[in-house]
Amino acid sequence: MGQRPTIYDVAREAGVAASTVSRAYARPGRVNTDTARRVFAAAERLGYRTTRLDGGPPPGARAAHEAIALVIADVTNPFYGEIIKGAYEAARRAGYQLVLSHTNESPEEERRTIERELAHVDGIVIASSRMTDSALRMMAKQRPVVLLNRILPEAICVVSDTRRGIHRAAEHLAALGHERIRYVAGPGTSWSDGTRWRALREAAARLGLDVRRIGPHEPTVLAGLSAARRVARADATAVLAYNDALAIGVMKGLRKLGVAVPADISVVGFDNILLDELVEPALTTVAAPLYRMGLTGVRNCIALAQGAHLSATPLVLPVRLVVRQSTTHRR
Repeated sequence: MGQRPTIYDVAREAGVAASTVSRAYARPGRVNTDTARRVFAAAERLGYRTTRLDGGPPPGARAAHEAIALVIADVTNPFYGEIIKGAYEAARRAGYQLVLSHTNESPEEERRTIERELAHVDGIVIASSRMTDSALRMMAKQRPVVLLNRILPEAICVVSDTRRGIHRAAEHLAALGHERIRYVAGPGTSWSDGTRWRALREAAARLGLDVRRIGPHEPTVLAGLSAARRVARADATAVLAYNDALAIGVMKGLRKLGVAVPADISVVGFDNILLDELVEPALTTVAAPLYRMGLTGVRNCIALAQGAHLSATPLVLPVRLVVRQSTTHRR
């Protein structure tokens, strides 16, 4: 005896999203008449039947939750604040719920979290995934997946123009007379970290700079504080950090060691979080369009969940260098 047809079989037969099939049965008023007719005709051809008295989907079929999961590595990291706000706004405009999950910078926890969410949401937006490419491919086969700050050919991806941003930062430091730059690296599992380090080496070769890597580190202020001693011993006149939190930690740590920023060492971050203008000195940084990234990611995920076919070419959002008081001319 063959397997009973599922809601996904009906969706393929009718040429619609699984969530549309579920709505056709559970909330018919929310589905276009022609679309509903096509769904019911496909179900009839396949022998698909609901078994619940309320007309909802049968046991084992996923209901139309009209929810999108946003999975982030660390809810305490200020970097994610604007991403969450943009994601929430996109979900609100479309009438979807946003389900937020925090994975504590752990690829294992990220995978477990997503596996739990798969049955409850229509799509998943993963910001700064720490999982392997193969694990992400498996997820993308099960639900619409959009990646933020990560490029994978099998998924829809939204990234900031990291290469341009790092090049602008390196050019800024070179123009100030800095020749020895240390890169305070982020997590070893971070795709963005590898991209930023490669871009810096590329810029260094073009500009004749001496660049070296210190790390990896967790992307936190505390990790930056711990890295400050290595930075002070590194015989560098400038630091480019993986993100603003690390950069702020490095500045605070250098101050405790009696090293002045920017008089002795200039510091540049990446992201442009709110804290950058509150610290002393205010942090020079590469501003990434975080709100727009969250907004675009969820908007595209909803479109995928509703059956749209989107280009697999990564969407690259522009960045800009914001010069503040943490950088100055080399003495």
